[in-house]
Amino acid sequence: MADRVHPASASRPRGTGLAWGLNEAVAWGGVVVTLVLSAANAYGGGAAEPGLYGDTGDGLHGLLARLTDSLSYFTIWSNIVVALSLTLLRLRRRGDLLERVLRLDGLMMIVVTAVVYRVVLAPAVDLEGWSYLTDPWLHVVTPALTVVVWLGWGPRGQVTLRLVPAALAVPLVWVGWMLARGAVIGSYPYGFVNVSEHGYAAVFAAIGAVLVVGLVVAVVLWFAEWLALRVLSRR
Repeated sequence: MADRVHPASASRPRGTGLAWGLNEAVAWGGVVVTLVLSAANAYGGGAAEPGLYGDTGDGLHGLLARLTDSLSYFTIWSNIVVALSLTLLRLRRRGDLLERVLRLDGLMMIVVTAVVYRVVLAPAVDLEGWSYLTDPWLHVVTPALTVVVWLGWGPRGQVTLRLVPAALAVPLVWVGWMLARGAVIGSYPYGFVNVSEHGYAAVFAAIGAVLVVGLVVAVVLWFAEWLALRVLSRR
């Protein structure tokens, strides 16, 4: 199968620009609101679990630590990639390799974010304060809206089987950053990647499992794309 943009992607459903713009605004909005609240220490400074983010202190050092912690969560990365991919789509709409990789990365990452949050993280999370706003925004609203917008307004013809391995590009960068930073500061974003508690072998096994889930999601997205194009070509 040739790794190229399908001709069907040239025709866009009515309301495409509005749908992309709404999705973009919601994704960027969740990131910005979260970062502002983190900077203001609005989530509260409760005792952090050993080996996990949260022990940032006060003053300028605490501000920078809170922002860097926030920007080191996979959830934030996935929301940023979704938002950035939609910004590029809205401004350029050329369907070049960068746009296509970022679009697939964003879709795969935001689905994995929703699944891992619901299955692994949510049962252990006690929401309080502003988390009642930002947790559902980042983990439920943006993922659901992103999938709905992609299903309804595409763009079509940009996910190919040969592009599927590229869906791991950004997640692998995140893994490298998260583990390297954790080795320096001794804390990690999630319990299942807490090297201080589980050790590298168990953490790499958990990360490997999540990456496999990501590849499965990317293949499902490719198949859904292929099926949609088959239906469109028969009209």
